Amino acid sequence: MSDPTRPHGARIIAVANQKGGVGKTTTAINLGAGLAKIGKKVLLVDLDPQGNASTGLGVDSDRRKFTTYDLLLGDTSLQDVVQKTELKRLSIIPATTDLSSADIELYSNEKRLFLLHDALRQRAIDGFGFDYILIDCPPSLNLLTVNAMVAAHSVLVPLQSEFFALEGLSQLMLTIREVRQTANKNLRIEGVVLTMYDSRNNLSRQVENDARENLGDLVFKTVIPRNVRVSEAPSFAMPVLDYDPTSKGSQAYRALASELSKRHKLVKA
Repeated sequence: MSDPTRPHGARIIAVANQKGGVGKTTTAINLGAGLAKIGKKVLLVDLDPQGNASTGLGVDSDRRKFTTYDLLLGDTSLQDVVQKTELKRLSIIPATTDLSSADIELYSNEKRLFLLHDALRQRAIDGFGFDYILIDCPPSLNLLTVNAMVAAHSVLVPLQSEFFALEGLSQLMLTIREVRQTANKNLRIEGVVLTMYDSRNNLSRQVENDARENLGDLVFKTVIPRNVRVSEAPSFAMPVLDYDPTSKGSQAYRALASELSKRHKLVKA
């Protein structure tokens, strides 16, 4: 239930796709960076036990004393788990492999579906002044991903431009529908963003045509190209927007951040 005495909170978006290797974490990192570059204050919640979003933003393992595991299952305060990154206006709650056991521990908790929801809606979060909270989900439809969907206002789906891409989307849509019916009736699909797109490839163009024909305006106008700079950036522990600001990948994520922000302005209007 919403608290009418609280100020308008951050927009919470779960970045999810149960299929690995679709550019999910890359999109979470660079969309967060893109939103920060246009003046938005962003928190990235790393909910993937692999911790790739944390690594990709330069949070070394020795700086992960408090993590999303502690946020979900411990008594750790937000002030302890939220860390600043090298990028202005972008913060992170990092993850470690401890999260891999969280799924089992969550089953015995009667509030197991709402732990992240409650953590991100406590009054202490208001003091940070975040405009957006992006949740990088694990590449599976487990309890962690469901926690993210229960906590979120919407789900953003990175979709790799490859054969069977749309078929793999159906199970995710069913999960979203189930969460909407049982735990978060206001959850909606933020949109689908095509990743690893190659305009020279007939298959990429066919996937785009099929996606737009089947999903309409849910598909973002911006597409993320297959770009070597995007692939290289994580090994330097930075978003591609800082690693190579002029690359096609960087330009695409800036455009995606702008498109997302404009969508929300139109909704508010």
